[in-house]
Amino acid sequence: MRLKLVPSNTNWDFFRFAKTTFGASVAAMVLSLAVFVVVGLNYGIDFRGGTTIRTESVQPVDVGAYRAAMQQLDLGDISITEVFDPTFGPDQNVAMVRIQAQEGDEAVSVETVVAVEAALQEVDPSITFPSVESVGPKVSGELIQTAIIAVALAIAAVLFYIWLRFEWQFSVGAVAALVHDVILTIGIFSVLQIQFDLAIIAALLTIVGYSLNDTVVVFDRVRENLIKYKKKPLKEVLNLSINETLSRTVMTSGTTLLALISLLILGGDVIRGFVFAMTWGVIVGTYSSVFVASNILLYLGTKRDWTKPDANQGNQYANIDT
Repeated sequence: MRLKLVPSNTNWDFFRFAKTTFGASVAAMVLSLAVFVVVGLNYGIDFRGGTTIRTESVQPVDVGAYRAAMQQLDLGDISITEVFDPTFGPDQNVAMVRIQAQEGDEAVSVETVVAVEAALQEVDPSITFPSVESVGPKVSGELIQTAIIAVALAIAAVLFYIWLRFEWQFSVGAVAALVHDVILTIGIFSVLQIQFDLAIIAALLTIVGYSLNDTVVVFDRVRENLIKYKKKPLKEVLNLSINETLSRTVMTSGTTLLALISLLILGGDVIRGFVFAMTWGVIVGTYSSVFVASNILLYLGTKRDWTKPDANQGNQYANIDT
């Protein structure tokens, strides 16, 4: 007996409440942008500026002990990660300690660095500090600008790719779904004030790829069914296509979430922000593939025959009232 998360031959009407679901998505995007403008993001050291101290010791790195020793210094955001490298010897245990710039200072002061080193030496007298590097506000500002450009270029590339593979109506729907996912992810980080750093930018780009993959699977089936059922209304073709790919969508999202939730619970503080962004992205990405991208395609309409050019493509099958 095979496990079936979705019954065979489902016939659910995903557009029964199209106005409600699409309106809820627009409202969530507006609310996310409002929270971002009013509250802002809790930027990490990568975007706020700070100092990175590289430690090396013959003793194994104890992240918990390092963090406990530094808590009494009241330095705000501190990130401690162990560095693994196959070239390291058995007595070469390396960690990176990142400390955010203090209020009103462009970088962590020399006195603070000395205090941190003293606190860590109390935990492990054999510890040494091969390098100390600071990231000033100028570099942090450049990182923010570069991150925005990276996400924008990824979305623009998706727009071009979908346009070439399908039609412009499909590309508009796919890009709208991606923008929806990114904005809602930024919104939830603003609401919960989870640290936002370069790892989250990597998560956003991964979310773009995941959501796009899900959307393309649905759109591929839509194109096949548009050719197969030339007389069937566009709304019915979209419903049929989503139902036919629903089992794949649920299985892919479900198994991905199983791994992500395990990492979210057991992965520790170092990757928790990244994993949370991915978990949220899988949920909203699956939702947007069905209720955002398909709704926009239904509104814009598309041609039914890809074998010859059509001067009126995108107009004759639009359903404005839906």
